[in-house]
Amino acid sequence: MSGIGARPNDHVARPQFVASLDDQSRDWELVLRESHHRMKNTLTLLGASVRRDFTRAATRDVSLAVDRLERRIVAFGRLYQLLSDNDDPSAVAVEPFFENLCGALSEAVLEPAGIRCEAAVESGRLPAAQCHRLALMLTELVTNAAKQAFPNKSGALIRIELASRDGAWLCTVADNGIGATGPLQGTGSRILEGLARSIHARLHGEAGQGGTRVTIVMPAVA
Repeated sequence: MSGIGARPNDHVARPQFVASLDDQSRDWELVLRESHHRMKNTLTLLGASVRRDFTRAATRDVSLAVDRLERRIVAFGRLYQLLSDNDDPSAVAVEPFFENLCGALSEAVLEPAGIRCEAAVESGRLPAAQCHRLALMLTELVTNAAKQAFPNKSGALIRIELASRDGAWLCTVADNGIGATGPLQGTGSRILEGLARSIHARLHGEAGQGGTRVTIVMPAVA
């Protein structure tokens, strides 16, 4: 006798449905990789054109400004490269990957805004998919803090920590800004929630007069 609510074709339809989801996931990953690749190439071309157009600038101030802009464009290109290189199926070394990511975020996003960055990253290894999705979440949190936390940027600091504890990785982004008045809203919140679900992670946030602190708790093997 069939179980309650069972349908005769369930054993056929479910594998087809799962296969369809897998195909959609692969298509979406391909779109993301292509978008990152296109952005990286665009930034490379933009940097080259800036250097070419202003290389004969008459004043030292303009030349220095161009140097700063070019370095920032290169840093954005490096950031997109780190976020889009997800072709390696093997495990990724956590410490060098996230130290490079923090350096690119600092140079591309934080330093131009007058925000200092500190990073403490423990050594270890993570599956490539987990590592890159965690990197996307970290980037979203850092970018959001840079935009929202420091209306007065004097002494602004964002600290990033990654540590392995009791079978889980803890990734914390803390700032000494004004303190969030509520949860993230809009597209950024949906991106974070979707990425967290995809790697079975949880988000914990706290805010006060000393700033905002958000921790991602992700199992080492999802």
